Amino acid sequence: MTETTDPATTERDSARRLRALLVMAGVAVFVLAADQVSKRLVLEKLPLGETVRLLGGLITLRLTFNAGAAFGFGTSYTAIIALIACGVIAFVIRTARRLRSFAWSIALGLLLGGATGNLCDRIFRSPGPFRGRVVDWINLTHFPWTFNIADSAIVCSAFLIALLVFLGRPIGQAS
Repeated sequence: MTETTDPATTERDSARRLRALLVMAGVAVFVLAADQVSKRLVLEKLPLGETVRLLGGLITLRLTFNAGAAFGFGTSYTAIIALIACGVIAFVIRTARRLRSFAWSIALGLLLGGATGNLCDRIFRSPGPFRGRVVDWINLTHFPWTFNIADSAIVCSAFLIALLVFLGRPIGQAS
């Protein structure tokens, strides 16, 4: 017995997939732009070693350069970390073919934008390609590490992905 597909259903599914891809791409571009613009401003306006206190010290801005992964771990593995970021980006792009969910589109867009933002630093910043240091500049009171917008997007993505998995929301199901 051959299964026939309703053309209207196929068209709705294609439209849903296109919307999901556009949302993912839009979120990724927004995160990447915000990350790169903020890093450029910090590099231009915030001297190395100077600290700016905001909101009574709740947030401090301090320019640092991170050769390692999250929380400064793995500083001698910058090239490997950059290759892992390339793998994450490739995985997100490949996975996007199955996207139908708005929530998953946001989660993957955050991950794609954040990974791309930090990868750009590793490729284009000193001391050279795949050895560059990531520009970090945000610090919260009682939080020992300095981070950036790309890092924040990656962490938000991880929480959203964990929530979607916990709720049993498949990537290919409309939400």
